[in-house]
Amino acid sequence: MSTELPPVAPEVLAEAVENLTARLRKKLDDATAGCADGAVHEADGSVTFRFGEDALVTLRPGPAGTVTEAGQATCTCLLAPRCLHRAAALGAAPLADAAPPEPAPEPTAAVPTGAGAGAAAGATAEAGVGAAPAVSGDPADPSGPAEPVPALNPAQLGAAAALWHAAAEALAAGVTAGGAVVQAELLRAAHTARLAGLPRAEAAALRVVRGLRSARERRTAHRLGDLTGSFRELLHTAGVLASGAADPALTGTSRRAYTAGGSLQVHGLCREPVLSATGYGGVVTHLLAPDGSRYSISDVRPGGLARARGAGRASVALGGATLDHAGLARGGLRVVGATVSAEGRLGAGRGVKATPLPGAAWADGPAAPLFARPAAEAVAALLAGTADAAAAETALIGCDVVVVGAAGDHLLVHEARPDAPLLRLLPAHPHPELPHTENLRRIASYPGLHLRVLGRPDLDRAATLRPVAVGPVAGEPYTLRLPEEWLGRADLGYDRLQGSHFPPPDAAPEPAAGAGPGPMAEAPDPLADSPLWRVRRLLETGVAGGRRAVAEAARGTAPQTAYGPLRRAGLTAAADLAAALAAEADRRPRDAFGRLADPSPDGYAWAWLAAATHLAAAERSLVAASWTAATPSGATPAAR
Repeated sequence: MSTELPPVAPEVLAEAVENLTARLRKKLDDATAGCADGAVHEADGSVTFRFGEDALVTLRPGPAGTVTEAGQATCTCLLAPRCLHRAAALGAAPLADAAPPEPAPEPTAAVPTGAGAGAAAGATAEAGVGAAPAVSGDPADPSGPAEPVPALNPAQLGAAAALWHAAAEALAAGVTAGGAVVQAELLRAAHTARLAGLPRAEAAALRVVRGLRSARERRTAHRLGDLTGSFRELLHTAGVLASGAADPALTGTSRRAYTAGGSLQVHGLCREPVLSATGYGGVVTHLLAPDGSRYSISDVRPGGLARARGAGRASVALGGATLDHAGLARGGLRVVGATVSAEGRLGAGRGVKATPLPGAAWADGPAAPLFARPAAEAVAALLAGTADAAAAETALIGCDVVVVGAAGDHLLVHEARPDAPLLRLLPAHPHPELPHTENLRRIASYPGLHLRVLGRPDLDRAATLRPVAVGPVAGEPYTLRLPEEWLGRADLGYDRLQGSHFPPPDAAPEPAAGAGPGPMAEAPDPLADSPLWRVRRLLETGVAGGRRAVAEAARGTAPQTAYGPLRRAGLTAAADLAAALAAEADRRPRDAFGRLADPSPDGYAWAWLAAATHLAAAERSLVAASWTAATPSGATPAAR
């Protein structure tokens, strides 16, 4: 698929595939393959595809550069618009994002600017995934709110049920059989969910479709684990919604509601580039109020990498402020008539006035408490409940560390506290054109360096932090030496660390006693050491090869060999769920004529979801424990 083709609205592609006959649907995948290579970009902005002598498909995107209506895709063949050529051309183009949120409405109610707003900051469309264990029968948390759950209307129930069925069919097919027809069924169900007012369910379905496309096209960025997680979220969301009632956070919202926040005083923490797989790029600047409340200002638009790199110095569009994002990240704002979203994002509504404030260093400003708390405590607080676990995907924590050195694809550091664990630092964004990776590589060449780190915990890896900004540690001689105008921090996604920003090599501390010239000891990894990988492999086998692959894998291994290590490790629930999934995958009852007596994939999808939900919870527990594990005795910097 060529990224130069105009994006196509999901409902347009779904309708084109639905209009094909059964015979043409069987040919669609072959017709789509390589279709983009012959695309011709015309001077008027349209794109044409030649299929033989009598079929010419033309895509005419609208003003926004997206094909949003069926009439914008035409073919000259006699079967048009119900032809294979038109559907193939649409399928070769990238999927467009859902309609952007409407502008912020005028505020109608006050929103707290204290701890309540801080708790809301960082909440994303991922909120609610942590509730998935309820699918496997776990009792609800008695400490949760006792308020009645709002019922869904009939249109939402029908849309959720249709989306569940489409997702179950796609899971049963897997990547191998998840071609254009399967994807179109998901897209049609996603569009129905959008019309019914279930934007979060629609977004989950679009992520699955993009993952299937990426896997089938064998793109380098594809990760089977990511697609497995996308399937888990989609099935959980659709299943809970189809049950008849759901938490409001699970339905999502198609518009970002802003409410009045009164007068605010915020100080910049850092800025980081935003780069999405769908061609959007920009910047988000993280802000902190004196009471600890978190806020942000973002500027994300179509433009990809170039937009992400350049937006770091774009002007801040808020109440006439004369700052750019670089200045705001090290400065501050006094905002009058502020409007704030539930995620803590500051809006630029009418009546908002903002004036610049002097910046505050991390050491003495409102950011100081972020670094006073042990990292293990901060992560434990994020994982304390369903909402907090979801917010942890975007929350920033701070800690002071001592650099140990590079190990594989990551940087090992030791938190500067007694009995603290080794932590892994990975780039917040691995794109080679962004400076995250190069900055970490340069830091790794200074073992013993004291560093103040602000980053995002990676809850899919053991004791892993993805830093977005770093700074010197006050009072430590062997630490960063940043320019005064940087105000004591470097944004790793925009600022490039140079040799002059580091202390001279002769100032390095002596290696710890017992540190030899051999390879450095790796940090313990409870995820890698746990037999849960057997369940993960079974789930990913199902995503890659479908239901048949799970059944074949189960037939080839004795249950005791496959799940004995899980039971011996005390993971009996994981073993039982994996065994139940394998049994359900192989359950294909037939009648006297050899026809499937129960062709529905629902039972298999529920079994897969139960195992996936339990695995996610178990791995999350191991990740939480890794933040409190003591440092192994051999994990010391290698001799220089």
